[in-house]
Amino acid sequence: MAMSAGPAEDGSPMSDINTTPLVDVMLVLLIIFLITVPVVIQTVPVNLPKTVFEPTTSKPENVVLSIRNGAGGDCEVYWGQTRVSSEELLERAVAKLKLEIDKQGGPNAAGLELPETHIRGDVNTNYRCIGGAVFTMQRAGFARVGFISEPAAGTATAPRL
Repeated sequence: MAMSAGPAEDGSPMSDINTTPLVDVMLVLLIIFLITVPVVIQTVPVNLPKTVFEPTTSKPENVVLSIRNGAGGDCEVYWGQTRVSSEELLERAVAKLKLEIDKQGGPNAAGLELPETHIRGDVNTNYRCIGGAVFTMQRAGFARVGFISEPAAGTATAPRL
């Protein structure tokens, strides 16, 4: 590479731009990005669960709620076959939990098995309806709230013992 220092031979100012420093900076930036990008997109290896439908064992003390959208955007919540409002749901849930705890010897009894809530939500139900029912049941003291779904054909397995 040739370099000229000073004005051109015909007396006009030199108009050439030295691009060597620009190319050097760009190559350094390229190397930095090539080194740092794999570090940024690296993920932690996690074994995600393979979901297979397992039939639920329903106990008589479990609460089964059915939830769907009603007319005019209202939420319809059913305790068994009876439609309940959110206040009634909370009252019934508290009473049911208290009854089950008293049956087993009170809140300090050893081996206390609390009932579960199983929610059957229509596929077109608004999230606020199902989320509200989950919140109400947890507020009443139900620690285990699960969802009942319809499995895809051929995915059912035998229950674990």
